[in-house]
Amino acid sequence: MSKRAKLPPSFAAIVQAYFAEYLTQQRALSAQTIAAYRDGFVLFLNFAEARLGKSPAAMALADITPELIMAFLDHLERQRHNSVRSRNARLAALRSFLKFAAHRDVASLQVIERALGVPVKRFERPMFGYLSREEMLAVIGTPDDTWLSLRDHALFLLMYNTGARVSEIIGLKVGDVVLDAAAACVHLHGKGRKQRSVPLWRSTVRTVRSWLRLNSQFEAASPLLPSRDGNAMTRSNVTKRLMLAVRTASEHHPRLTQQRVSPYTIRHTTAMHLLQAGVDISVIALWLGHESPITTHHYVEADLTMKDRALARLHEPDVRIQRFRAPDSLIDFLKTL
Repeated sequence: MSKRAKLPPSFAAIVQAYFAEYLTQQRALSAQTIAAYRDGFVLFLNFAEARLGKSPAAMALADITPELIMAFLDHLERQRHNSVRSRNARLAALRSFLKFAAHRDVASLQVIERALGVPVKRFERPMFGYLSREEMLAVIGTPDDTWLSLRDHALFLLMYNTGARVSEIIGLKVGDVVLDAAAACVHLHGKGRKQRSVPLWRSTVRTVRSWLRLNSQFEAASPLLPSRDGNAMTRSNVTKRLMLAVRTASEHHPRLTQQRVSPYTIRHTTAMHLLQAGVDISVIALWLGHESPITTHHYVEADLTMKDRALARLHEPDVRIQRFRAPDSLIDFLKTL
């Protein structure tokens, strides 16, 4: 009597194993990374349910077709107004899951291979936007005596001082800040469980000390910059408070109304100001927590491009500008390419 063939695991079982075993235990990814994968997967499942008329629990790997994935990615860009970078990140999460699923359900390998054929979308890396020192100081502002104003002042000053990602800032605990005069710093918890320490300016130390005196009930494990309910701020909290600060600062710096200032803009501002102050690029990479110095090098490219634009507006003294004129035969050749 032959043994009954073992049935492949259900789609729901594969999803559960992917998150509970593979990402958490085998790859040991950080909580933030797992949350990003989870959020992207929830978006995809909700989209698939609306499009296919199936609940997520009733789905099968065969339902994840290239057409469904492309429709989902198009939905992200058109309806949710995601950037190409965000679109590609969601696709990367889906591809990671599909590669895992291929090992759990070999019978679906052909279906999975087709789905894995969906390409990432090419895009031109935008020029880094950053603020001048005067604009940044105006955004940080001078606080009044209200709790929210004092918190926002400390928030933006810490973001500018450290160049921290918004997730690193909202994750700060009171115990992560060292205010000793000789070694004042903040311990940031970055991507992939990486940690780094960033020195603090004396003005930042004074601000944080005043903030902690105002909130003497805080403990070492308390959020350093909480919302009014005492919990850690969310990304949207930080973005909304920054928008208000930019609106106020634009009264004296009208150029701010022409820019899209996000929490990441402050990170870019820190990097560009460090670069322009003559700080070595390898130090900036450590400061920002970049895994590769190639990422930091984009700031050098941005700075050089801006300088080239400024130089192009000037003519060298007593020098007649001459431009190369290609012969007609060369132009004709190039036009045939």
